[in-house]
Amino acid sequence: MLYRENGQFKTTYRADQQIFPIAQDRYFILALILAAFAVVPALASDYLFQAILLPFVIMSLAALGVNILVGYCGQISLGSGAFMAVGAYGAYNFFVRIEGMPLIPALLLGGLCATAFGILFGLPSLRVKGLYLAVATLAAQFFSDWMFLRIKWLTNDSPSGSVSAAGLQVFGFPIDTPLTKYWLCLSILVVMALLAKNLVRSAIGREWMAIRDMDVAAAVIGIRPMYAKLSAFAVSSFIIGVAGALWAFVYLGTWEPAAFSVDISFRLLFMVIIGGLGSIMGAFFGAAFIVVLPIVLNQALPALGSLFGVEISTATVSHIEFMLFGALIVWFLIVEPHGLAKLWSVGKQKMRLWPFPH
Repeated sequence: MLYRENGQFKTTYRADQQIFPIAQDRYFILALILAAFAVVPALASDYLFQAILLPFVIMSLAALGVNILVGYCGQISLGSGAFMAVGAYGAYNFFVRIEGMPLIPALLLGGLCATAFGILFGLPSLRVKGLYLAVATLAAQFFSDWMFLRIKWLTNDSPSGSVSAAGLQVFGFPIDTPLTKYWLCLSILVVMALLAKNLVRSAIGREWMAIRDMDVAAAVIGIRPMYAKLSAFAVSSFIIGVAGALWAFVYLGTWEPAAFSVDISFRLLFMVIIGGLGSIMGAFFGAAFIVVLPIVLNQALPALGSLFGVEISTATVSHIEFMLFGALIVWFLIVEPHGLAKLWSVGKQKMRLWPFPH
């Protein structure tokens, strides 16, 4: 009876088309955001910030960008790690080469660098699709690895390609503790998620979904495939680039090109598949699952092994983690292709009818 729409009347189109038309959803999201900003910092330790919260927030932002391209526009991409790397190194060059460059503009300019890179490697999407497009975007990953290792100017003439960012400040406040880093990343995530949610509900978002469902039919009704696909690559790459800059500046501090290997591209794709394709909420579910599961396995499996007198090494835990990820991806693709977000949606729908289902 707590999740019913009785008495909630919409008298204008604006009220009917708002992001959260049900009042309970609005209150829940507002309470969740307030808890994330106020309650979690009061209860979390430095280890929790560094091991779980910061990776979760930044990876949620990156998964949000991947979901726009893969889930909403239907363009398979395996170059997300490259877009993160371009965003990180682009922001780094603006930050160290321009005297007095603020952190937030540097992050946004890094995202714009990733946008240009994403549009460049999104051009094959105008001619190929499916597996061929995945291979074309995978080329972006190998090209970025070569570029940041061989072109020394991009890494400020660092021999190994390893660089670091220090002295981070936002409006004069130093970003040097786990709490301030968490607040910065969370603020950017909330703003980006709100913008992405509005964007996918707009005309361009409907064009993306039309291209995803059937690009030929979309072209027949007047949608320009070139504009829709390249705009999806641009928006997705921008969000992923900002996430890459946050990952490098805030989470790692010191990084090298290997920090953005093809492994991170696959992890982001796993997040989208498990969380839910074509769902903003799915990015958060997938990121939480992928970030938290390895930590739970590293803690639970050795304890379980010692309980039965069996020693489980770290390498064995890593292998079990990969096997479990693979099994879960196959299970979700077969049983629930729309991921955890669909299960959440089904649960909400049942709550709207409970206790009088019909």
